[in-house]
Amino acid sequence: MTRTILLVVHHRRAEARHLARSLCEHLRAAGIVPRLSSADREVLGGELGDLVEWNDGDCAEGCELVCVLGGDGTILRGAELARGCGIPVLGVNLGHVGFLAEAEREHFEDVVERIVLRDYAVEERLTLEVVVHQGDDELTRTWALNEATVEKASRQRMLELAVGIDGRPLSTWGCDGVVMATPTGSTAYAFSAGGPVVWPTVEALLVVPLSAHALFARPLVLSPSSEVSVELLPDQEGTGVLWCDGRRTIDLPRGARVEARRSDVPVRLARLVTAPFTDRLVAKFDLSIAGWRGRGRLEP
Repeated sequence: MTRTILLVVHHRRAEARHLARSLCEHLRAAGIVPRLSSADREVLGGELGDLVEWNDGDCAEGCELVCVLGGDGTILRGAELARGCGIPVLGVNLGHVGFLAEAEREHFEDVVERIVLRDYAVEERLTLEVVVHQGDDELTRTWALNEATVEKASRQRMLELAVGIDGRPLSTWGCDGVVMATPTGSTAYAFSAGGPVVWPTVEALLVVPLSAHALFARPLVLSPSSEVSVELLPDQEGTGVLWCDGRRTIDLPRGARVEARRSDVPVRLARLVTAPFTDRLVAKFDLSIAGWRGRGRLEP
């Protein structure tokens, strides 16, 4: 059976396009077919057209892996393509922090070899199912790997939100918005908003208010079986917008209700290294560990 790998490439990075060509050449030499979506044809066709298979339908269908060359935004795009097919995503970081990436640019040759040998582990990451209602009508249904964020649509207007947990009202906030995040997303927008870092192995949901004017407006860590509801109060002047992973968006009218709960469909991430999450935090955030004398200390 022919092996097929889907490539997702950061279009605007010359380095990503160069590495994509190199990866395609190595995969072809190993008898593996590299594939790109038809949406990438116009941008990358001139550089990779002789090396890749183009797909006009579900481009991840039949692939064994999605390999992403870029930063976290490109990896989230790869996750969109991979999630419905249950295919793991392997990211090579060409951006800044690249928290979702498994390897850095300098490890590219090792990544290629590990892909050819199928030498990687796969872990599942919790995702959110997000539903927007207006009265009894369902406006849209989507999902998020990192976070779903309800934000004010106008810079001048504060949002009046009623927040509920598991069908019970919790509090009303005048705020810039609220972040509903997964453990994976705890190091993304929720982290910037003052939320806690949650280890990926912990199954939980996070709620982090954005600049809330309220006595009780602290980040919350909930059970993974909880449901979070965020309602835009109908008698306010401002409207809102829902962002999922900073990629998918919908306008929220007054009175809209956003519900977020754990999805039945996770995102699968390919892992090359089994290092503890603590080590990833230290590396990605360049944390100082000077003075540590416990286990695993670096010898001088």
